[in-house]
Amino acid sequence: MKTVEIFTDGACSGNPGPGGWGAVLRFAGKEKELSGGEKETTNNRMELTAVIKALSALKEPCKVMLTTDSKYVCDAINQRWVYGWRANGWRKADKKPALNVDLWEELLPLLETHEVEFLWVKGHAGHPENERCDALAVAYYLNLKK
Repeated sequence: MKTVEIFTDGACSGNPGPGGWGAVLRFAGKEKELSGGEKETTNNRMELTAVIKALSALKEPCKVMLTTDSKYVCDAINQRWVYGWRANGWRKADKKPALNVDLWEELLPLLETHEVEFLWVKGHAGHPENERCDALAVAYYLNLKK
């Protein structure tokens, strides 16, 4: 199984507002950059979309080290909250509806296809790949605002 490094970030101008996402995929010394966005979205939706688009770009099952500055994404997966939400009809422990169900339902099958380890880094703290992903995300939504 190939090992791939993925770095992701999402950004939003206003929450909701125009948003973008960026991803850097690294394998065997080569890098690929991906980005996209939406005119009306939230930061958490862009964080999730970055992860989904990056994992969807993989052509075969891989071992993935995925680095993000999103505590929302990391904690939901690493603490296994999302699996509880799904088991409880997409309700959180406080009985409130889980948010972004459509994206979680898209992400979970990808996590069954790939062996993914989620790593959290502090955003805007000089992590080179995180800064690059942020730049990709911001550039995309700034273009949407034109």
